[in-house]
Amino acid sequence: MKLHNEISYLSGFGNEHETEALPGALPVGQFNPQRCAYGLYAEQFSSTAFTAPRHCNRRSWLYRIRPSVAMNDFEPLGLLNQNTDKTSIKNEKNLGAIKSAPLNDSYCPPNNMRWDPIPIPTQPTDFIDGLTTIAANGNVKTKAGIAIHIYTANKSMENRYFYNADGELLIVPELGDICAYTEFGLLYVEPGDILVIPRGIKFKIMLINEQARGYICENYGQSFTLPERGPVGANGYANDRDFEYPKAYFEDIDEPCELITKFFGQLYRAKLNHSPLDVVAWVGTSAPYKYQLSRFNVINSVSFDHPDPSIFTVLTSPSFAEGTANVDFVIFPPRWQVSEHTFRPPWYHRNTMSEFMGLIKGQYEAKPNGFLPGGMSLHNCMSPHGPEAEVFEQAVNGKLIPEQHQDTLAFMFESHWVIEPTEFALHTPLRQTNYMECWANLKKYFNGQP
Repeated sequence: MKLHNEISYLSGFGNEHETEALPGALPVGQFNPQRCAYGLYAEQFSSTAFTAPRHCNRRSWLYRIRPSVAMNDFEPLGLLNQNTDKTSIKNEKNLGAIKSAPLNDSYCPPNNMRWDPIPIPTQPTDFIDGLTTIAANGNVKTKAGIAIHIYTANKSMENRYFYNADGELLIVPELGDICAYTEFGLLYVEPGDILVIPRGIKFKIMLINEQARGYICENYGQSFTLPERGPVGANGYANDRDFEYPKAYFEDIDEPCELITKFFGQLYRAKLNHSPLDVVAWVGTSAPYKYQLSRFNVINSVSFDHPDPSIFTVLTSPSFAEGTANVDFVIFPPRWQVSEHTFRPPWYHRNTMSEFMGLIKGQYEAKPNGFLPGGMSLHNCMSPHGPEAEVFEQAVNGKLIPEQHQDTLAFMFESHWVIEPTEFALHTPLRQTNYMECWANLKKYFNGQP
């Protein structure tokens, strides 16, 4: 499948974009004419309230071959069940591996936790069948909090489509290139990119390589937006222009297909006799987008002390309290360390925010051993954590010369809600039960002398 060099994009975060796959498909001067060109239907898609302030109101007009309501009723796939061993399930039963908050069948110890990567299935498994929930917080019913999933796949979705009514999806590939076929167009995404699909948008994931794996943050709360720069000024961090939106693309396919949705914490399935990706043109501010993490402009200390990780925030979902995120998406990309008279690794700390980390490639400087690409760790509210003992010894005894972190890319989902692991995450053999041993050799150096 040769797509990477054939897809072009619209740029600019949150801009009102307009694009048409057929000339003249977009109406001029109004959104909902009495008759649309080409016999299309007009349909408004809103991912914020109608009355949301103009600067944060997100809606788009779609001009499609059939309106979305042209479908059969949904049928429930059964209550979600996380008690199934992920290594022994496949196909439709795999859907039981998806959980939503609140998690009523598990407990949440304050222990630091770390996991090895989930292996790629040996049976044919697409993006939806290969979802496993690792943790969640908040409450999907009140549109607050997040869920964290891992996807593993070895086949494309083909005639299966999905939309999530419960939350916005932030997809972070770690292994394998994928192409997201969405109602708005095509987005080619590879490790080092992120993909955001707003709540309610229909899509399917097609594999470019034989295998794919990555992380998903299902955001129940307010849509992701760019953080304010404050005293940094007008430039730096993630720049609006680097976010890419799809140009219109449509499927005019009259064949049976399956539409799966996640709604109110449960999965449903409906039959369609046509592809739901039949949008010929669209205009608006709510659409899926991608971003290359290598374009993030790092702001860092050039004097002393290690700054807070908030300086690496790419996207944020605000909460009820100003400056306190429902979830932040933070990255630790290649960068220089030049601070003087400073313990350069992340300091030891306890934090009211809860931190879930993943690794896309390379090594994370505070955890060079045991934290693998595709793996993950969880440090919850007020649970102490920091560099392992070996890293501490090197940091306090090493010569402070300019140092470049290369070929590395880690990230963090940080939330003000406690992040609760699922039953699967607590009991899977992939959990490293010896994780705390990386701090076991921290020595006592106190001698009463300054």
